[in-house]
Amino acid sequence: MTKKVEIVNRRARFDYEISETWVAGIVLRGTEIKSLRSSKASLVDCYCYEHMNELFVRGMNISEYNWGTYNNHEPKRDRKLLLNRRELKKIFRAMQDKGNTVVGLKLFINDEGLAKLLIGLGRGRKSHDKREHLKEQDSKREMDRARKF
Repeated sequence: MTKKVEIVNRRARFDYEISETWVAGIVLRGTEIKSLRSSKASLVDCYCYEHMNELFVRGMNISEYNWGTYNNHEPKRDRKLLLNRRELKKIFRAMQDKGNTVVGLKLFINDEGLAKLLIGLGRGRKSHDKREHLKEQDSKREMDRARKF
């Protein structure tokens, strides 16, 4: 049984209101998949951008593979995302609106062994919105605790 790999960007859900999500494939090179299988990746500051009608992710860090040689990959390079043309057009239209950005939410390996990235369309939250969100979470947690007893 293989180990399940899920790398989550918790900060993204806090900083952005996520309205829509898509699952995209990632174009990887050489030793990147081996590093991913050992959970050596980070999505902290990753976001997506358009270049020549293709979607790329920037800021995703996949650490170098320990046993890699001179063929080792560059950890913070931009990686191409694989989506349908219809999905790409929808994302590009949504990115044109002011305040919208596409961020990486979760990096995982599916049942076939392919690396996938869950991306979401987010609108940035203001600091007072973040406080409001924390209050809602706390009150929900309190209500759940009270319901249990």
